[in-house]
Parts: sequence; C-alpha cells; structure tokens
Amino acid sequence: MTNSFLKISNLKKSYHDANKDILIFDGINIALDKNNLVSIVGPSGSGKSTLLHILALLEKADQGQLFLNNEDLFKINENSKTLYRRNKISIVYQFNNLISDLTAIDNVTLPALINNIDKNSAYIKAKKLLSDLSLANRLNHYPTELSGGEQQRVAIARALINEPNLILADEPTGNLDHKTADEVFNILLNIKSKDRLIIFATHNRELAKKSDIQLAIQNSNVKILN
Repeated sequence: MTNSFLKISNLKKSYHDANKDILIFDGINIALDKNNLVSIVGPSGSGKSTLLHILALLEKADQGQLFLNNEDLFKINENSKTLYRRNKISIVYQFNNLISDLTAIDNVTLPALINNIDKNSAYIKAKKLLSDLSLANRLNHYPTELSGGEQQRVAIARALINEPNLILADEPTGNLDHKTADEVFNILLNIKSKDRLIIFATHNRELAKKSDIQLAIQNSNVKILN
C-alpha cells in the first residue's frame, strides 16, 4: 500500500533479441502524486516508450508492482485493464493517431461514445474542450486540414474527454517546431490538476527541465533529476 497516487515497485523488464536478453529495467522504484507534470528523458532505446506502455497497461513487466490509487494493476484481469484505459488512463502519441476520416470534434468525441456517453452530451463536452484549446474554429476540420500543433491539441482534447486521472504522452512535441512545442508543453502544464498526473517522455531537455519532476532513465534504472 502507498499514499502516493502512482507507485512502481521493483519493476523489471527485458527483451529477448536473437540469442541474448536485453535488460531494459532492473528493479525500478517510483512514487508520484497527482497535480504534477513529470518528464522522462533518456537516450533512444533506453525504455521511455516501454515505461509509458507498461503504465498504460499495454505491455507487461517481467516482475514488480504497479499501484494506482493503492490498486495493483498487474493483478487485475484483462477486462479490468481495458476499463482502466477507457476511464482512468489516456495516451497522447507523437504522431497523434487521429482518425483521418473523422473531423476534429468527431475524433475527440469517439472515446466518450465508446464509453456509452450520450452522443449529445459527448459533443457538447468535446466542443468545450476544443474551444478551451483554441480550436473553436476547427471543429469540423479533418486532420489533414490542421497544422501539426493543432492536431496535437485535438489529441490532447481527445485524451481529456473521459476525465482520466493519468495522462501519458509519448514524445508529444517530437514532430513540432520550437514555438509550437512550447505551446503544447504549456497546455500539458495547464491541464495538470489535483485530480490528475501527467507523465511525458521527451528528447527535449529544455522542456523537461520546466516540468515539476524530471526523471532520467540511466543504466536500466530511473533517477530523479530535480
């Protein structure tokens, strides 16, 4: 049990490649509370995306525990994991993963509809989220009609619609220019709350240093830098 919102205990992960095992994590321990924007830095191949995928219950660890609100998520069944991903965990990807033949508002509304939210209520909520992210005039535009920064804001709105407690972002500014990357980072900073923890992986050390907590993956472990 833990008083922290999220706790990783003795997490180990390795991959088998050809004739050898590649160690990714060797017993990492992390405890994080809500109302924080947490960055993860590390060289390519160090395990940033792997860690996010484990936190998102998309990939299994070899050993360890993952507590969210004192519940060990490694012990719950697959149906329960699916419900967690729908209701309590959201992911923002580097390439945003928007559905190309859906408009911005339809992309944002989709997770709510999957959760059996009334269509009208879902659209009202999606419209407000997009408006809050300065996209009120882009509701009916398709992803190809949006800039990279606008697409990423749509992806963030989509991640917010089911009001998750944990948002995971994998290189959310990786494909953006410096100015737009700063704008997306500030959005992430502004949407943290006492009910939410945000963790993002990045190669951008400048942005990472602006986060509340900076984690670095080094030698198959995780170190707190600030």
